[in-house]
Parts: sequence; C-alpha cells; structure tokens
Amino acid sequence: MQSKNKNWFFLFSSNYLGVTNDNFLKHSVIFIGVTWILPAYITQSLLISLISAALVVPYLFFSPLAGRLSVKYSKQKVFRLCKLVEFPIMFLAVFAFYYQSVTLSLLAVLLMGIQSCLYSPSKYGLIRDIGGEKGISFGNGVFETMAFLGILSGTFFASLVADNYSFGLIISLFVFFTLFGYIATYNIRIKELEIDNQLLTSINPIKFLKESYFFARNYSHINLGVFGVSIFWLCGGLIQMNLVIHCTKTLQTNYTVAGIVMAVAAIGIALGCSLAGKLSRGTVNTRMIFVGLAGMIIFLLAIVIFNPPVVGCAVLIFFTAFMGGLYEVPCLALIQKENTGRKLGDMLAYMNLVIFIFVLFGSAIFFVVNRIFNDNSLIIFAVIAGICLMTYGYFLLMIKK
Repeated sequence: MQSKNKNWFFLFSSNYLGVTNDNFLKHSVIFIGVTWILPAYITQSLLISLISAALVVPYLFFSPLAGRLSVKYSKQKVFRLCKLVEFPIMFLAVFAFYYQSVTLSLLAVLLMGIQSCLYSPSKYGLIRDIGGEKGISFGNGVFETMAFLGILSGTFFASLVADNYSFGLIISLFVFFTLFGYIATYNIRIKELEIDNQLLTSINPIKFLKESYFFARNYSHINLGVFGVSIFWLCGGLIQMNLVIHCTKTLQTNYTVAGIVMAVAAIGIALGCSLAGKLSRGTVNTRMIFVGLAGMIIFLLAIVIFNPPVVGCAVLIFFTAFMGGLYEVPCLALIQKENTGRKLGDMLAYMNLVIFIFVLFGSAIFFVVNRIFNDNSLIIFAVIAGICLMTYGYFLLMIKK
C-alpha cells in the first residue's frame, strides 16, 4: 500500500509539474514575447495564435506514434525519456529569452508540444497500472485536478514574471519545474503488463483513427468515453474563447478581469474532477455524467437568461466548470476500465487525436456563430448549453444499451 501511495504521489506530482511547465513556457512567451521587436510579418495577435497552436497541433500528427510507444515499450521508460528531453528544450527556451528571439521561442513551444504529446498515453496508462480497475476513477479525478491546477499555476507564474521581469527568475522557474518534474517521473516504480508487438497500429493519423475506432467498437464504452471527453474539451474551449468577448464587450471589463474569471473556471474544473474521483469509490459512476451535464446546462442557461454582472457571472462560470469536472472524470474512466491490456496506450492516443479534432470543430463553431450574431457572447453560451443537452440525450440512449 505504501508503494502504491508513493507511485500515486509521484505520478500526480509529475503531471502537475509537467502541465505547469508547458503553460508557464507558453504564457511567458505570450506575455513577454509580444514586447520584443517582432519581424514585420508577425503581429502580436499572430504570435499569440502561433504560440497557442504550437502546443496542441503536435497531437494531430504525433498521437499515433505516442500510442505505439506506450504499447511497444515500457510506459515508465517512455515517460522518463521524454521528461529527460525536456532539459534541452528548456535550454533552447532560455536562449530564446536571452536573445529575445521569436523564432527560437516558437520552436521551443512546438518541441514542448511534441514532447508532451509523445508521453501523454504513457502517463495516462500508468493510472490503471498503479490503481488497478478500482483505482481508475480516483486516479483520473486527482490526475485531472493536478492538470488544471497546473494550467492555472503556469499562467499565474507567467503573469508574475511578466510584471516583474528578470532573466534570472525565468531561468530559475524553468529549471525548477523541469528538474523536479523529472525527479518525480524517475521515482515511479510499477509492474506493467508484458509488451505484445502484435498489437501495433498504423502511425498514419488517418489510418490510426480508423483502426482505433473499429478496435474500440469491440468494447462497450470506449468510443462513448472518447466522445464524452472530446465534448468536454470542445465546450471548455468554447467557454474559454467566449469569456474574453463576454467580459470585455458584454460586461465591459478589462482583460485582467477576464483572466480572473478564466482562472475561476480552472479552479472549478479542478474541484469537480477531485470530487468525482472521491465519490466514485472504486467504480465508474456514470450517473455523474448526467449530473454534470445537467448542471452545465442549468448554469449556462442562467447566464443566458439573467446576464449577471461580473461577480454573478464568475459564480455561474465556476459552477459550470465544477459540473464539467464531474462530467469528465467518469468519461475518462469509461475508456480505462475496459480490459484492453497494452492497447490502452493506443486508445488514449486515439482519445487525444479525437479531442484535437473536436477542439478544431469548436473553433469553427465559435467563428461562424460570432460572424452570424456579431460577437454576441450570450448566443455562444446558449449554443454550448445546446451541445450539452444533445450530449445528455446521446449518453442516455447509449448507456441504456
């Protein structure tokens, strides 16, 4: 039991520090890089878009390879090696800040995105290896809590450095997050399932998507779980983008207030994920999917109907995000509870790929709806509520089967 608790601690710590470092690097470039002398062909808004994309685009191209690595090799070794690669990437980031180079900073963020993508299925796969089937919901709950706290921490530390810029401070934080992230990863000690090279799937993204979908159909709830998690990220992305417009245009606040409201959302998700993991008690509690979706619908519609001022909006966003955390964790657990053996790595990589597709689709929805309704943020919140309602009906239909 003591060894199991240690492994949980090191896995959760590694995930927190890794996500924190990703977001600290990303937002440091966004907050500080825009003050550098930019090339004529790069505007501030373009730089922000490129940096944001650089961290997530690798999931579209490298998710199949990441799945293969977690199936063909020891997940712990893949995890450790990728965390070791983080050191030269951070070294490149240091050079980028020293020379105030947009090109080097963009390359560093892109490499960080590739590195994070390559070990993602391995780190998620370790949840089942540590906790077994009974520990899946608990593990996912705390794991996702650490991830969203990492997003919040990385953004906070980047804003702190931007307001009190010191080259020595930014180097120190890069070293701290990278070093202790590697130490935590290195100390994970788990007995994994034996490797089976007969299970390998294509690393071509399109073929991988097709093969994974048909493989997942052999199990009751994998595709349902992948769909559920992807809807969570689609709605989360829409809410995040819409909050900037809603706060600055509808509520007439500044960007700082918008950032605070987004931080409140991150805290809400983290708390919701944590509670979902605790309430599951060794099972996959699908009832929380319906509770979470119903709560999201209610709080989103409250924003649409009452359009409260900043404090009221922040409260409703917090509870919307909290319900989203309750909804996401059992969806993740649906994927991991199926006894797919070493193929779990491919299924988690498949999930990452589908999430990216849904996020892109969410961006398209955001653009089209705003174009039609002239940046009416309340309409976007109504659309998100509609997506949640349709998802509720879909889960009701599929789980009854």
